[in-house]
Amino acid sequence: MCLDIGRAAAAGRASDREQEAARLVESAGADVVEVLRGRRDRPDSKTFAGTGKIEEIGDAVRLHGAHTVVFDHALSASQVRNVERALAEGGQAVRVYDRTELILEIFGQRARSHEGKLQVELARLEHHATRLVRGWSHLERQRGGLGKTGGPGEKQIELDRRMIGEEVKKLKARIAKVTQDRATQRSGRARAGVLRVSLVGYTNAGKSTLFNRLTGADAYVADQLFATLDTTTRKLWLANDSSAAISDTVGFIQDLPHSLVAAFRATLDEAVQADVLLHVVDSASPSRDEQIAAVNKVLKEIGAANVPQILVWNQIDRVPGLQPEVIRDPCGKILNIKVSAVTGAGLELIRGALLEMAGATPTDAQPCAA
Repeated sequence: MCLDIGRAAAAGRASDREQEAARLVESAGADVVEVLRGRRDRPDSKTFAGTGKIEEIGDAVRLHGAHTVVFDHALSASQVRNVERALAEGGQAVRVYDRTELILEIFGQRARSHEGKLQVELARLEHHATRLVRGWSHLERQRGGLGKTGGPGEKQIELDRRMIGEEVKKLKARIAKVTQDRATQRSGRARAGVLRVSLVGYTNAGKSTLFNRLTGADAYVADQLFATLDTTTRKLWLANDSSAAISDTVGFIQDLPHSLVAAFRATLDEAVQADVLLHVVDSASPSRDEQIAAVNKVLKEIGAANVPQILVWNQIDRVPGLQPEVIRDPCGKILNIKVSAVTGAGLELIRGALLEMAGATPTDAQPCAA
């Protein structure tokens, strides 16, 4: 079940968002059996959707025998709990996910490396720390005054929050060690004068395919959202004996949970420390501009907004009329490069652009009279 409610977007944009929500559900391993839509001036404080829409959801759940309801929005813990209770009263025991928990679920399934698993667990704990009310229907239960866990009257929820806080500290310490190791590797490349390049972009824009074509690597590629979570760095030959270090990073998405951005800061730091960002864009996507804005929003949040950036319009093979080319501003600065990672068209233009940037001097970056 997918529910998108309260958006005033144009029909085309709403459809794009709806399709993205469905793909998120499928990426989590579930099947979308029905999409329910709704419009409200503001969310209902108790159930987000309102009584009438909850009844409609209940009817659809019974019809399809669904076990999960997904809201393509961020719900409060109490709203999730109230929806589950309302559906349970109608005879349907279902699990309700909001957009944040759905993305966390996908990240949990995708994490493969030790670092990735640590970061996902940190994101989950920090998210759940703000939503402990959901797990307790006995918030008024008091703990006695014996022992050293707290004075008389300490609530169970306070104990849980303390336990989560202790686990968060441990995870942050372990992630800090990984971060230090990664920083040491970057420092070595910087001392060697190697151009550091980071691939960033909206999820499923084709970053990993482009990474593989440029480097000959075999990074995991799949037609699904968030197929890549772990950063991979390889040598990229530019020309003759000139090379760069290029990193493939996790993809971004609209309304990316803050807890994930914070938890994955160690991984995303590759973008912050890069000499240049190749911002990979799905040129065939109707929501291309919104996706570019979503990526730039996250880059600003992590402190990478001022890193030199080149837009790479990927998948031009899916857009009639687009050909490989480099677009520059009146001063000669490269703005975007049109390529196809699938066919290989235009990849030499990327190498040329990076070679040009590798040979740039500080004076090359000064403003010119256009």
